[in-house]
Amino acid sequence: MKDEPLDLDIDQLLRESAMAAAEFDAAESDANYAESSQQDLQDRQALRRVAGLSTELQDISDAEYRQLRLEKVVLVGVWTEGTAIDAENSLKELAALAETAGSQVLDALIQRRDKPDASTFIGSGKVEELRQTVMATGADTVVCDGELSPAQLRTLEQKVKVKVIDRTALILDIFAQHAKSREGKAQVELAQMSYLLPRLRGWGDSLSRQAGGIGGRGPGETKIETDRRRINDKMAKLRREIKEMKTARDTMRQERRRNNIPSVAIAGYTNAGKSSLMNRLTNAGVLVENALFATLDPTVRKSTTSDGRIFTLSDTVGFVRHLPHQLVEAFKSTLEEVSQSDLIVHVVDGSHPDPREQIRAVREVINEIGGGDIPEIIAINKADIALPEVLMQLLREETNSFAFSARTGFGMETVLKAIETSLPKPRIEITALIPFSRGDLVSAIHERGEILSEDYSEQGTKIHAFVDGSLARKLEELG
Repeated sequence: MKDEPLDLDIDQLLRESAMAAAEFDAAESDANYAESSQQDLQDRQALRRVAGLSTELQDISDAEYRQLRLEKVVLVGVWTEGTAIDAENSLKELAALAETAGSQVLDALIQRRDKPDASTFIGSGKVEELRQTVMATGADTVVCDGELSPAQLRTLEQKVKVKVIDRTALILDIFAQHAKSREGKAQVELAQMSYLLPRLRGWGDSLSRQAGGIGGRGPGETKIETDRRRINDKMAKLRREIKEMKTARDTMRQERRRNNIPSVAIAGYTNAGKSSLMNRLTNAGVLVENALFATLDPTVRKSTTSDGRIFTLSDTVGFVRHLPHQLVEAFKSTLEEVSQSDLIVHVVDGSHPDPREQIRAVREVINEIGGGDIPEIIAINKADIALPEVLMQLLREETNSFAFSARTGFGMETVLKAIETSLPKPRIEITALIPFSRGDLVSAIHERGEILSEDYSEQGTKIHAFVDGSLARKLEELG
């Protein structure tokens, strides 16, 4: 063990804190999209951390910065409210998150408390039990079901002598593995830095020393101040890049609005079946995997109603209870696909032990991003394996709700019909005789209007329909 402090390289720190694993090119054509998505799935399944590796140090407090590498983990939860079943479901979800990140869950502990301990998250007696469990199982990481303060994180690590991470760091690690577009990677990196900045620390005085050498003499910055400044500079750069990418996304969205094309956002809990529904409705070829946060990058596809009207479907990032605030902030440009849509199709996993909690968690995020007033359809997926009594109760409790199965195709026509009837309809009634030379107007009415009657004569096409304002003005100019 060297006595000198390790130099902190910001890029290396980010690599070690994230293990950003999926390096793919997002600019793939629709022709080979399905094939490439299958390859993504194969690559992702092969991209798992090697099990059985021990940590480099016996005592984690000897290190300054460690690589976030989840291997054999013990879960710890604090039950502060709700029933015992709620607490168990939360811990089961944490186990699923840990397994998605590539770790092996060895054991789980839960403690009933009024509130988490301010120093160690769990009580002192439970800390000793946790330490004994870590030693008995050979675990090298403890994952806490909550967001720990920097002080809680450091104190708990000092007492159990292994790596300690919280739920937020775990979700950020999964996002880093699954992001593949340039925008997605930038958003995840920004979220990681927002999380890392207040937790930047060293043991002993390694980060409190002033920099030495040329330019570092005198009352200069300490090492930790320098590192914080560099992180803030990098965050500012990432925000500028995301803002530029947001401009391109806004331009496409405004173009759709200019043409009065209704937009439908598919939202829901992670692994509820959003991408499967998207593929069923549009043959989009979106990556489907039985894992949490399998898809992060939004996919927008065009679809048509049974009467020929065009609308867009957007598959968005999945939500989860206690979704880290850093992710909501970083992914705001992506989540705007939900907040600025005309209709939200809220996909629910009907086979989940607590689907109502999923609905509550998703609506909480939708309200946070400003989409609480948008019309909503509750689409209850996995009807083929869900308990019939659970399905019936959800259908009774939730208005405008429908059961379907993306795997078998059951109920798909009903869901599509519900989407069609819930889309905003044009309100201006017109009767026009359109010359055959203006077939573009007839086509536009079919795509964006609601046809009441259509007849053909020697002079042209006579149409009685409801249309939007821009089409009505074009027809008026036609005379």
